[in-house]
Amino acid sequence: MSSGRSSSVAGRLLVVLSAALLILSFPNFNLSFLAWIALVPLLFAIENKTPREAFGLAYLCGAIFFLGTIYWLIHVTLPGMIGLALFLALYFGLFGLALSYALRLPCRQAGIANYGLLFFIPAVWVAIEWLRSSLLSGFGWVLLAHSQSTALPVIQISDITGAYGASFLVMLVNSAIYITIRDMRTKNSRTIPCLAVAVLVLYVSVAYGTVRLKNIFTGEQLKVSVIQGNIPQDEKWNPDLSGKILDKYERLTKEAAKDKPDLIVWPEASVPGFMETEKTLSDRMKALAISTGTHILVGAPRGEGSYARLYNSAVLFSEEGRVVDRYDKVHLVPFGEYVPLKKIFSFVEKFAKSQIGDFSPGKEYKVFKFFIERRSSGGGTEWKLLKKAKFSCLICFEDIFPDLTRQFVKNGAVFLANITNDAWFGKSSAPYQHMQCSVFRAVENRVNVIRAANTGISCFIDQKGRVTDIVESGGKAIFVDGFKTGVITLTPTRTFYTVFGDIFAYLCILYAALFLLYQKKKF
Repeated sequence: MSSGRSSSVAGRLLVVLSAALLILSFPNFNLSFLAWIALVPLLFAIENKTPREAFGLAYLCGAIFFLGTIYWLIHVTLPGMIGLALFLALYFGLFGLALSYALRLPCRQAGIANYGLLFFIPAVWVAIEWLRSSLLSGFGWVLLAHSQSTALPVIQISDITGAYGASFLVMLVNSAIYITIRDMRTKNSRTIPCLAVAVLVLYVSVAYGTVRLKNIFTGEQLKVSVIQGNIPQDEKWNPDLSGKILDKYERLTKEAAKDKPDLIVWPEASVPGFMETEKTLSDRMKALAISTGTHILVGAPRGEGSYARLYNSAVLFSEEGRVVDRYDKVHLVPFGEYVPLKKIFSFVEKFAKSQIGDFSPGKEYKVFKFFIERRSSGGGTEWKLLKKAKFSCLICFEDIFPDLTRQFVKNGAVFLANITNDAWFGKSSAPYQHMQCSVFRAVENRVNVIRAANTGISCFIDQKGRVTDIVESGGKAIFVDGFKTGVITLTPTRTFYTVFGDIFAYLCILYAALFLLYQKKKF
């Protein structure tokens, strides 16, 4: 009994260690190197455990991890934050459950089986991450890959595998370390040098990344300015402050216009009202576009049918003040912009600190198309066509969905704008974690991603995942106001990932399933 209790305590300590190392791998700690060893303790904790015990230990690891990384949701709803963390921990539990079968199979004592197990563990991890990112609206936040967003040589394989490839690499190294230590402990003379195999795979992946980082993207150039208004969340929809808010955006836009950009981008819901019915708002926006002589993309709520339907939208104004086109957000935030299965979950609204929206989803993966024109040098009314720009807009957390993002690129977008408002989450790690998602969308599709965020982070991310320009003040990137102008290169591309999507994740799911079936049948 004493030995069993001691083993149980040791297992929990290992689980806590894994969760802590994982948390430290993400913002604001940013100790990304810890991710390469973070899950080794969890693997040892699961070893020789029953499926039920393994599920429980992995679930505990997930619960601690998510409470430590998405804690910022307490600024919206404490019960909701706890509930989401405990729900997401189920995916960790599924990982533990799958591993419990593999680690208890007799094949683990054979050298060749170690090789299979080496790839099985990261394959299961990728399968679970894909499920978490896809099922029930999906929540592909703080994936293992995201911890490596600044490790540029490592993440370049994402143009083939998606972010899941980087997650696979990190978990592969964890798997190799676990198997190596385990076999050294058990003095297994038939072991395959798994660590060497993992290093070889990592070397090939990094070599590919190094080559891709040397690529030069050519094409027409576009000058873009992003505006960061830094409007407090409790002021955004105060009707008495709408004039003040618009004044601030106008001032920043006119300052940015001095850089002569081709496009100026405002954050999500930056227009404080409905331009369809509030003529003052629409007139001011048109006048601003005309006075600056620049196309302006703004975030604004939009209503139809006397507001029977509400949309979270992006609207593009031309330099002549007309509306070129608009995009209605396709993927809404559950329990933020709408309540799923409202008859069942209506009680959730009682726990929210602010009212949950009742938005409708858009239907079209819109690609904005506009011509950049300037008056000819001779004056008069002649116009000269300089360049044609095609881009799409990701609103709020739409950039965490790789499959959604690639649909825009497949439709013809040559760069992406992510407009968002992370003011909800206070001065936390949320905006930094959010930016990590945008980095992977840029690499997966080899497109520039331009971010305009109300309170930050507003920045430019190039096709290689590098953050090239960022709105800062006093060394701070969040909860400051300002603008930044950058030049991007319009390079139409179609990566393997853009065309084929999550093939790598599907192969991981298939491999994991076949491994378990084959080994169970064999033994």
